[in-house]
Amino acid sequence: MKPRMRPEHWYSIRRLDDDVTYIREPHIQEFYRCNIWHVRGRDRDMLVDSGMGVVSLREWVPLVTERELIAVASHTHFDHIGCHHEFECRAVHSAEADLLADPTRENTLADPYVTDDIFDALPPEPYCSKCYAVRRAPATRILEDGDVIDLGDRQFEVIHTPGHSPGGIALYEKATEILFSGDILYDGPLIEDTYHSNAADYLASMERLLTFPVRVVHGGHFPSFSGERYRDLITGWLDAKHR
Repeated sequence: MKPRMRPEHWYSIRRLDDDVTYIREPHIQEFYRCNIWHVRGRDRDMLVDSGMGVVSLREWVPLVTERELIAVASHTHFDHIGCHHEFECRAVHSAEADLLADPTRENTLADPYVTDDIFDALPPEPYCSKCYAVRRAPATRILEDGDVIDLGDRQFEVIHTPGHSPGGIALYEKATEILFSGDILYDGPLIEDTYHSNAADYLASMERLLTFPVRVVHGGHFPSFSGERYRDLITGWLDAKHR
């Protein structure tokens, strides 16, 4: 039987450049583990995704309670929105607003992924994989392509990136050339065959992303990577599709 972690040991935090902090759940296996990104702004902060929700972010990661914060969902799969209900301001693309408001095990992909097998160590009691469910967190802001999330001194453009899911988004800061890419692109095996994935949309999203000058990418899974790696990943993916 796998050990259970104490809640104070569930999250790890690492400060990166550009006032970005990487929050992760190290006891979830890497393929299933969502990257949680905290971005510091002058007037308010931004959280990009919120993990599985098996341990409270607000209680055990004080960073997310220090200032006014908007919690943005890159999309609404279970591993990305589990703690969204803990935040007063919640943003999601219009194409998945209904899922954030009414999540089920089926529409968030908790079925079939959430089993004890995805953990190296289990969350604290009373967690139960068969009982796991994302809590509803209706959006307070509906996002569309081209919208801007303004943190005062930092502005992030919403890029609609359907393909992995219909309401997937990336967030781009032109001044720093940072991209938070969600699950449309990361440096690992991409998921293109969920129940609401779309191959034609995926292709169009990748082609569009290639037009943005990017310096660093913080993806939905796996480690961050450079703009050069970003271009290599996209061109390699596109070349494979066009063969």
